Amino acid sequence: MERIKRRNVSCAEEDVISQLPEHLIDSILERVPVQDAVRTSIISKKWRYKWTTMRALVFDPKFSKKFAKNGAFSRNGFIRIINKLLILHKGLILKFALYIPNILMELIIVNANQCYEIPSCVFSCLELRSLKVTKCFFNPPREFEGFLNLEELILKRIDFGARLCGTKINLPRLKTLTLNMCTNVYNFNIKATKLQNLIVIACPDAMLLQLLDNRCLFQVWIAFGKPIQDFVGVEKMTLAKMLSNFPRVIQFNIDSHFLKFFISEKIPKLLPHTIYNLKQLRLFRYQLADLHQLHGALCLLRNSPNLETLCIFMAMTWVDVGAASNHLESPNCLDCTLEQLQTVEITYLEGSKPELLFIKLILAHSPSLQKFTITPSKASDVQKRLDIAMDIMQFPRASTKAKMFYLNPKP
Repeated sequence: MERIKRRNVSCAEEDVISQLPEHLIDSILERVPVQDAVRTSIISKKWRYKWTTMRALVFDPKFSKKFAKNGAFSRNGFIRIINKLLILHKGLILKFALYIPNILMELIIVNANQCYEIPSCVFSCLELRSLKVTKCFFNPPREFEGFLNLEELILKRIDFGARLCGTKINLPRLKTLTLNMCTNVYNFNIKATKLQNLIVIACPDAMLLQLLDNRCLFQVWIAFGKPIQDFVGVEKMTLAKMLSNFPRVIQFNIDSHFLKFFISEKIPKLLPHTIYNLKQLRLFRYQLADLHQLHGALCLLRNSPNLETLCIFMAMTWVDVGAASNHLESPNCLDCTLEQLQTVEITYLEGSKPELLFIKLILAHSPSLQKFTITPSKASDVQKRLDIAMDIMQFPRASTKAKMFYLNPKP
């Protein structure tokens, strides 16, 4: 018994590391491979959770290759192991390094801090199917040619800099591309022959004609978010030229700032190419009292003979309503019939004269209309909403099956 007692005292005296201050222990753990740091949890109860406060987590090539052999989501798979470690971790992480093996199919990088460069190892993940990156510099290695298996690419607040200028990135399987509030987008030169869904938000310097020149596109969403004069380096195009690239587009979503881009040209009544496949049209932040925006909306309606759904999200009217009202009351304002239009939705309706005349026009030219939904602006009072509803209900309808729905304002 005396011998065992002396041995326990000796071990306690020799455990010098445990007696060190916490910040020194953390510093030591951060200098060993992460798997070894986690193994210290079996030393004693005192060490069980030491690793969970490490401020640096480094999953180096040795770690990644070891667990990549088990696949991604198996019991000891690469992704499952990393997720488990991150869930158990309790302290702040000041440094996070991850070597990504080729088994990874989906990668999401969301940076909430200062913009930093995407790790070069990301561009070696040629098996990626989905890549979502936020707030980074996009600077691939010079030898990078593209992601050959990527099907979805979502980039938000990405700075493409000048390094990509002239370099074409090959994305042969890409189906969905989203660019949201990115900068220097004109340097992002891609080849994506199978692109089906394109979303460009607050990126007016994107080379839209190049992105839209794709025969597989069926959904397009373009919104500038604010007036075009706030941007530089914008690509020059005309409405006719842009829409000529839409042979298969089924859904087209644009905002008023994007349409304002075409004000410099005289918007024609008929385009050189009719948009036969367009079935859904959504217009955001629109002022029908603005004559230019009104002409753009009527042009799209006039040149989309197979349109089935029309949605307009109104913006507060800041312009003189006289010119737009006069145009809407002219005999040949919309000299065509919207034969296939079945569903119309107008949101944030203020009740201005151009808005009511536009509704009257649509009802009179849509013989197949089935559902017309109106949601007034929450800024309007109850009496005004009632007056608007009574006016609209008296408008003649070309369709005997058209049902009108007048909803409460959206909060």
